Amino acid sequence: MKLLVLSRVFPNAVQSTYGVFVRERMFRVARHIPLVVVAPVAWFPGQGLIRRFWNPHYRPPVPYHEVQDGIDVYHPRFLCIPGIMKWTDGPLLALSLLRLVRQLKRDEGVTAIDAHFIYPDGVAAWLLGRWLGLTHTITLRGTILRISRTRLSRWMSARAMHAAARVFSVSGDLRRVALGMGIAENQVQVMPNGINLDYFYPEDRVTCRQELGLPKDAKVLITVGGLNERKGFHRVIEQMPALLRRFPNLHYLCVGGGGPDGNGQAWLEGLAREQGVQDHVHFTGAVAPERLRFYYSAADVFVLATRFEGWANVFLEAAACGLPTVTTRVGGNPEVICSDSLGTLVELGDGDALRRAIEDALTTDWDRAAIQAYARENRWEARIPILVDALRSAHSAQPPAH
Repeated sequence: MKLLVLSRVFPNAVQSTYGVFVRERMFRVARHIPLVVVAPVAWFPGQGLIRRFWNPHYRPPVPYHEVQDGIDVYHPRFLCIPGIMKWTDGPLLALSLLRLVRQLKRDEGVTAIDAHFIYPDGVAAWLLGRWLGLTHTITLRGTILRISRTRLSRWMSARAMHAAARVFSVSGDLRRVALGMGIAENQVQVMPNGINLDYFYPEDRVTCRQELGLPKDAKVLITVGGLNERKGFHRVIEQMPALLRRFPNLHYLCVGGGGPDGNGQAWLEGLAREQGVQDHVHFTGAVAPERLRFYYSAADVFVLATRFEGWANVFLEAAACGLPTVTTRVGGNPEVICSDSLGTLVELGDGDALRRAIEDALTTDWDRAAIQAYARENRWEARIPILVDALRSAHSAQPPAH
C-alpha cells in the first residue's frame, strides 16, 4: 500500500504555515504507511499581472517539486477561475492531475488516494480513482458546510463520498452534515486532529512579553489564524474600547497572515484606528509553528470569534500553553472546548456576550495545569494509530468504486 495524499492546503517553500495541520497528520502516518503528497496550486492566465499591479501576495508562485522530511511533495498547477464557475474546480483539478497521478501509480506504486477537504480535492480523488483504478478516502474539514448548499458541488461531493472507501471527519458536527447529504452512518468515521507537544508548552510569561514588547503587568488576549473575515478578529477589535475601560492595560495579539481567503490586515488596522485602540492591537504576521508557543505564553486568554470551524487546532495549541479559550458556539468548537474548565462558548454575533466572556476569562482563576493536561490527552500520538488502522482497513477491504 502506498498513499497519494491530495490536498490543496499544504505547506510549501513560499507559504510555510499554510495547512500545517494536514502535514502534521500525514507525515506521522508516513512513519507507518509510505506516501507521496500532491498539493496542487490554483492558476489562471494573467494572475501574474494581478501580483504585479494590484496584490503582490496573490497566488504566489510555488516550486513544482519539493522534498519535505524526506517525502516528495508535488505542486502541479490547475486551472481555477477566481470567484466564478466554482463547480468546475473539481473536474478541472482531476483533469490537471491525471498525468501526474498516472505516473506516480506506474513509477512509485501508488495504490490509493487520501484527499483532504471535500471540494474540490475529494471530488478530484473520486474522479481520478475511477479513471485509474485507485481507492480513495476523504477527510471532511470546514468547507463541507458551504459546499452542502451548492447544487452541483453538493451532487459531486455526495457522489465522491458515496464512492469513498472511508470518509473521515475531524468533528462530529461535520459528520452530521455528511449524514444529512445521504452518506451511510457506517461510512463516516470521526477522526479529530491532534497536537504536536514538541512545539506547544508554556514558556516564561515575563520573558515572552519582553521579547514581544508588551508590558509585563498587562492583560493580554491572543488570536491565531488567517487574517480574514471568518476568523473574527474584527469582532474582538470592536469590543476593545469597552474592554479597555475595565482593563486599561489590555493588549490584543493578532497572530497570522494572509491566505487564499485574502489578507485583511489593512482592513483590521483601519478598524483598530476607527475604534481608537490601535496602540493596543498588535499584528505580528504569520509565525512558524515552532515559535507560536512564545506568543501563546505571553497571553492570558485565547479568543477565536470565528464564523465557522471544523476542528480548530489552535484551541489545543493554546491549551497546551495553559490558556483558557473564549470562542463561538459554531461548527466543531463545542467538541473541543467541551468543558467550562477549558473556556467559554458564546453565540456568534452577540458582541455583548463576547465582551462579558472575555472579561470573565481575564478575571477567573483558571486551573491551567488541568487545561494543559487536556491538551496532552489530544496529542497526535494518541490519534495516529487509530487513523493508520482505519486507512489500512479501508483501502485493503474495498476495490475502487465507479
